[in-house]
Amino acid sequence: MCCISLYDTVSIEFGVDKTFVVCNSPNVPENNSNLAVIAANIFFKKLSKNENIKILIDKKIPVAAGLGGGSSNAAFTLLGLNQYYGRPFSRDELIAMGLSIGADVPFFIFQKPALASGIGEKLEAYPKLDPFKVLVIYPGISVSTLDIYKNLNLGLTKCKKKLRSFCFNEQNFEVDQHLCNDLETVTTSRYPDIIEAKKALLYYGAKGALMSGSGPAVFGLFSDSDKAQKAYHLISKKNKWELFCADMLI
Repeated sequence: MCCISLYDTVSIEFGVDKTFVVCNSPNVPENNSNLAVIAANIFFKKLSKNENIKILIDKKIPVAAGLGGGSSNAAFTLLGLNQYYGRPFSRDELIAMGLSIGADVPFFIFQKPALASGIGEKLEAYPKLDPFKVLVIYPGISVSTLDIYKNLNLGLTKCKKKLRSFCFNEQNFEVDQHLCNDLETVTTSRYPDIIEAKKALLYYGAKGALMSGSGPAVFGLFSDSDKAQKAYHLISKKNKWELFCADMLI
């Protein structure tokens, strides 16, 4: 797992009557189901403090795209509150809080490229990534993560077979060998735009392309910025997809 330079901005205001969220995206819930609100409530419970905050989210990451937007907002709410109150909790304690919110939250608290195992809570720093330029395509379709996982047939997965001889601690990541996402078997069968997005990225010079998480976002890895920018402009002209050009944060 690796962060990229496509991010939301989370701001916190104190001295309000109740904890709530304000977001510039109409697709983000502004009630107690928002992961940032859940994170704040867990933090204050652990701190044994009766406090309320206003959470403002300037949304840049597409909603429900398989890019970890909600999880990162929850993680940085925890990190921001922990900093504000003088760091009463260790990183491991914050990671434990994050895991109770969602499987991806611990990674964003970890804050470095990592090998994630278990359900995402077992994190080991992985420094052997090359700094590819990343072009992300969001096809603008809604995908239910729960539905995708429910329909994944683990007996048909290919990634385990493909990666069985790969020792992450001793070997560098190779794009042509190690890009694999078993969830694609489910998502692409229902949403052909994802296949088209991958084809477009590869056609315009990506060294590899893959669906992110449960989708529908797709990313392509480019060897340099010029190739990525050229692909960005050419793909933008031919499709109505949302595109984002980003750096790997390594």
